[in-house]
Amino acid sequence: MITPRKNFEWKLRTTSLPLGKRTLVMGVVNITPDSFSDGGRFHRFDFAIAHSFRLIDEGADILDIGGESTRPGRKHLVMPDMELERIMPIIQSLRRQSPETILSVDTYHATTARAVVEAGVEIVNDVSGLLWDEEMAATCAELKCGLVLMHTRGRPEEWSTLPPLVDPVGTVKTGLAESASKALAAGVESPRIVLDPGFGFGKKFEENYPLLAKFGELHELGYPLMAGTSRKGFLGRTLAHDGMDASPEHRLNATLASSVIAVMAGAHIVRVHDVVECIEAMKIVDAVRGSIPV
Repeated sequence: MITPRKNFEWKLRTTSLPLGKRTLVMGVVNITPDSFSDGGRFHRFDFAIAHSFRLIDEGADILDIGGESTRPGRKHLVMPDMELERIMPIIQSLRRQSPETILSVDTYHATTARAVVEAGVEIVNDVSGLLWDEEMAATCAELKCGLVLMHTRGRPEEWSTLPPLVDPVGTVKTGLAESASKALAAGVESPRIVLDPGFGFGKKFEENYPLLAKFGELHELGYPLMAGTSRKGFLGRTLAHDGMDASPEHRLNATLASSVIAVMAGAHIVRVHDVVECIEAMKIVDAVRGSIPV
């Protein structure tokens, strides 16, 4: 079953992106030494910039640049100055060499958000949904940037000890509604907001599948939706063999399957590590969507 997908115009810092006519693909650039998905392969500037241009060449609509790992179990030790030291050279280089590329930064620090938006970034992707820095909502309102609000529960170092979710979908809907309300109250304009249910963020393995199965219910919140299942641990657990979870580099097929399910349920954007493969999959899904009379 295909869930209808409403069209939106996502207002960013200096431009806007149409959402809904086709699925947008956000490519991930992790500039961290301990990323769960790539083992820190792109921590060096030369590797990170080469990877960024590879994703651009493959057709990524947006690059999402991150300077801090939020892998399960990790304590948050990266301060804004270190975060900026990691990501700012990449941002500056991309702005010089590919000014038309839409850049997003994955951060929950208001200080970082201000610095990168002033450097030309269009989108702030806050994995905490405005929970971890009380200045973030007002800062993004002032900066007038695009804003992704992700649902999370607790901090990464707490995830393994969190109590089970009785109603994963209801909990996520409530949390996202609260994040959006907080943003609006601070002055963020509604057309600048995209919501992300935060697969894996404070959700135990088995709690992600009801969220994926009922992804379409999130449309009731009235905002465009992003899905980020790429290489997530719950996929690796499902693919486990001989008691060992599938490693991140062996989760491509599962990533494509889960991304297709999310887009069939109405996701407007998918955030992925494997851009060209996902673009091909999304073209098929969008062709099916386009074949059905509205």
